[in-house]
Amino acid sequence: MQRVRKQIACPEYAECTGTPITIGFLDTGIRKHPDFEDRIIYFKDFINDKKECYDDSGHGTHVCGIAAGSGRMSEGKYRGISPYSHIVVGKVLDENGDGTADKMMEGLLWMIENRTRLQIRIINISIGIGNLKDEKKLKELIETIEKACHNGILVICAAGNLGPGPGTISPLGVSKNVLTVGCHDGTFFEGNSNRCETYSGRGPTKYAIKKPDIVAPGTEITSCNADFYQKNKTIQNAYTVKSGTSMATPIVTGAAALIMQKYPALTQEMVKKKLLYSAKDLKEPWTKQGWGMLNIRNALMI
Repeated sequence: MQRVRKQIACPEYAECTGTPITIGFLDTGIRKHPDFEDRIIYFKDFINDKKECYDDSGHGTHVCGIAAGSGRMSEGKYRGISPYSHIVVGKVLDENGDGTADKMMEGLLWMIENRTRLQIRIINISIGIGNLKDEKKLKELIETIEKACHNGILVICAAGNLGPGPGTISPLGVSKNVLTVGCHDGTFFEGNSNRCETYSGRGPTKYAIKKPDIVAPGTEITSCNADFYQKNKTIQNAYTVKSGTSMATPIVTGAAALIMQKYPALTQEMVKKKLLYSAKDLKEPWTKQGWGMLNIRNALMI
């Protein structure tokens, strides 16, 4: 994460200003990792209806750590972008990372209904789905995502990992109201055929909307491991490495939370514009980079 923070120009103490923001995550769940301290304020299980936090995949815990982990178990080395943010998690995916459009819509509607009570200002969806053949279901899903946006929530979605062909943006990220995040590592990992930009979802969308909106690093990101364990009164295996647009997305989510902390009166649309207008142009096609690479220092200044 130290490498990532430099790439996206994240000021060392940017997270210290303002009241912490609550981020909602729709994912595989979350484990009570030490890096989350007491900041997990609500957990809702739409898969197995369990009451206690758990993550039988590990994906959700890793994603939450990127956005909001404190780095406590690494003395700050692997802290997330917004390490004081509060966390609300809806488990909409099973242990294999699979789910349905119905579960996703159920989770979204629950976040919308509880946005005021839990003060949810951002929803992170680090899920890329393939072509949803049921057009009616796809339309309902997009309408539900847009409902969240119209209710003042900034929805940030992964572009998906089905690139590099054209028109491979995840259906979850095609709405013009959603902030869709692609993956790019700048000059890092050049020559590595497995770097995330080689498979990050590309625009355009079939709705003639220019996507993705922005890119962030996503290759070999170190974050919280749901499979940590205690041995001799110490935590072992606290972190793990994952790659993909799922990892790039919470980086942008953390950045949005920092902006909201500093400028609490901004609407979600204003925050979105700050992120986009301050991005660094990588001189790549729009269908690959959108506005460019996330630049938090610039976003906090403009």
